[in-house]
Amino acid sequence: MHEQAPQEEHAAEEKINWLRLATKFSADGDLKGMRACAQEVERLQEGDIDAIAVNAEVALYSGRIDEAEELAAKVLQIQPRHPRARMVQAGLAALEFRLDDEIPLLADLIEELAYKEKVLGKEDLSYAIYHQMLKRARGWLADALYLAGEAKGAAHELLMSSRLADEPDEAAELYSKYLFMRNYRHLGAKEGREQAEVYDALTDVTPYTHDAAVPSTQRKLRIGYISPDFREHAVSYFLPPLLRHFDGEQFMVFCYATGRSDAVTERLRTRRVTWRDLRGRPPRTAARLIAEDKIDILVDLSGHSQDNALPIMAYRPAPVQVSGIGYTNTTGLHTIDYFLSDEICIPRGDTAAEAGFTEQILRLPHSQLCYAPEEIRTMPETGYTAPLRKNGYVTFGSFNNFAKVTDETLLLWRGILESVHGAKLVIKGKIASIDSGLHFAKKRLSILNYDLSRVEFRPFSPDHLEQYRDIDIALDTAPYNGGLTTCEALYMGVPVIVLRGRTHGARLGASILTNAGVRELVAENDINYVRRAVQLAESPKLIDAYHAGLRTNMKTFPLMNTKTYMEELETAYQEIWKKFCMSRPVS
Repeated sequence: MHEQAPQEEHAAEEKINWLRLATKFSADGDLKGMRACAQEVERLQEGDIDAIAVNAEVALYSGRIDEAEELAAKVLQIQPRHPRARMVQAGLAALEFRLDDEIPLLADLIEELAYKEKVLGKEDLSYAIYHQMLKRARGWLADALYLAGEAKGAAHELLMSSRLADEPDEAAELYSKYLFMRNYRHLGAKEGREQAEVYDALTDVTPYTHDAAVPSTQRKLRIGYISPDFREHAVSYFLPPLLRHFDGEQFMVFCYATGRSDAVTERLRTRRVTWRDLRGRPPRTAARLIAEDKIDILVDLSGHSQDNALPIMAYRPAPVQVSGIGYTNTTGLHTIDYFLSDEICIPRGDTAAEAGFTEQILRLPHSQLCYAPEEIRTMPETGYTAPLRKNGYVTFGSFNNFAKVTDETLLLWRGILESVHGAKLVIKGKIASIDSGLHFAKKRLSILNYDLSRVEFRPFSPDHLEQYRDIDIALDTAPYNGGLTTCEALYMGVPVIVLRGRTHGARLGASILTNAGVRELVAENDINYVRRAVQLAESPKLIDAYHAGLRTNMKTFPLMNTKTYMEELETAYQEIWKKFCMSRPVS
């Protein structure tokens, strides 16, 4: 027996090595490699439950749902706490949008895996298995919590995931997602900047110095726009002015697309613009290609949003770099010189708000955005009678991402409903598209003592614009204001009540409304937010007037004045380029 012990120990070690390799293949998406590892474990011991669990995971990722469920159940019947089989269970719940099953499964699994990882230490052969599983579980939980409208919890899991990352690029990507998610809840300007600066430290690359840049103000400026969102996306509705209405005598424009293309992409492409497809290019390669175009000012349109271009911006492929439009907060990158804003989001002299940015504020006199929906799609007609006339009661509505809706905002909405006799609230979004999401949303409202008979949840649908005809008054979210959603509501003739906050993102709604000609709908505090909504609800003639004339009216204001917007933006470009030129040593 003593002679067999070393053999058994060797077999156990070999098994762990195959399982480690299977876990690596899982992270790489190599299903064939995972199956091969499972076969090797099965060879060591027929019917091994770890081999079965690996095969269950392969079945899950292959879309063979029944097989994955059967194999996972087989493992859990023998070993109820088997980590990999429970991961498969959570994955199955995610595929079926069973958030009420997935979230507790993952939370329980994360607690156990974190303990195992801590106890074992990196020297243990099993450490890598639990480490990779923990990292994946936290990523899945972040997705599930976000879908359930729990943005704070999702942000925490993304932060913890970034700390588990094995490579700097992976850590930076996960931390970037965390930075985006934390915008959904209140965060002070100073704290926000400090957190964003961590991202800069994670992007350990050597930027271009542009020593050979020609600091001339007597030639056409070469402007580059970089984004993954030259497609059907919220940002695309603000891009036509940049790509179609620039001054061709003064500027050459280049587009660097890092994401997929679709029908909207084709609408955005014009002969006036040089188009570069950078999708799939490594950041270093993409940066080199941009540098070879000799771009003077490169404008990032995505910030820390999904699949963003910040890893490219970190290389500083252009001597002057700007961020804005697609993101409402600082990037934290020292290679980005300016952040595009306006006099409402960051008024001149507001040092507290400015302190939240690592970038200098590039402040436009009117709107930082120019809304151009008709250049992207055919918009439904408006001018219909307010629905209160046929319903006999006022309908409030929010079509915003429910993750933006804080408990504080829900309490304000409840106060509005309770103050307006017979009023109802329509909440429309993806959270209502799945049963478990709807369950989470209703649970939140019940805890806050809502009368659910006065609340209607509507799922996401392609005809969301037409459904504004059912809404008398829209209610904006805070502190993460709506952007496109607010513009769409106004364009469909629906007045929007907005709460002005203290940070850039919390003032975007105030900027949109002011520049759309409806400054009177902006509230300065919680009490006025409720009061403004109630007062409007009690003024049916005024609601009628908004529904009849909002679209026509807003077309005369800066939010939709393409000519004025581009003049102001291009003046800003010339000013920062002149500033750059003056900073260069005279040769």
